[in-house]
Amino acid sequence: MFDKVKRRASALAAAPALIVALPVALLALPLTVHAQGPVVPERPAGRPIAARPAPATSPGRAAISRPAARITPRIAAVPAGAATPDPEKARARTLMHQIIRLTNGERAEAGCPRLGVDHELIVAAATQSAYMARTRLFSHVWRDGSTFAMRIQRTGYRSPAGENIAWGYSTAPEVMKAWMASPGHRANILNCGTKSMGAAIAYASDGTPYYTQVFGWR
Repeated sequence: MFDKVKRRASALAAAPALIVALPVALLALPLTVHAQGPVVPERPAGRPIAARPAPATSPGRAAISRPAARITPRIAAVPAGAATPDPEKARARTLMHQIIRLTNGERAEAGCPRLGVDHELIVAAATQSAYMARTRLFSHVWRDGSTFAMRIQRTGYRSPAGENIAWGYSTAPEVMKAWMASPGHRANILNCGTKSMGAAIAYASDGTPYYTQVFGWR
């Protein structure tokens, strides 16, 4: 499952810009959705950072369709005699599950309902992380102008809510601590109205990790 998600995300990240018909309200997202971190030619300099989050959209501002199928994250044991798994993929998969667990832990403490894990939102998160790792453009907005809401809708999920990104942190607790210390990121994580999420990590050629978590209303 993880490999299928990664292949689909890579294809979406490398594909040309798609012309997607979106409601006018989505095209008029708040200006803070254009927040951008450093654009670096080689390796990001300085301490790890988390970008200003893409703010949550209103449930009424996104087209509503049937709920996407839920998946339950799990890490399967490697059968005896199986090929040795790619260490980078295994590390990314472990971090993904840790971020999901920590996110739901923070929500539980705040009295918010647990988020389900949605396959399409995982694909959207993996697409964003793969793009940032490949281009080193640390931003919610791609060079083709697409926003997080557009990318989520391309996966088939019709009710995007918000997106958090970060790079450079070596562990899930570190990146979660940074997000929770930022009012905007914290608001996305503790939005009790959201129902589902996806998370992903991708590594640049020099090993720098790029994190994404996305949230949905359905």
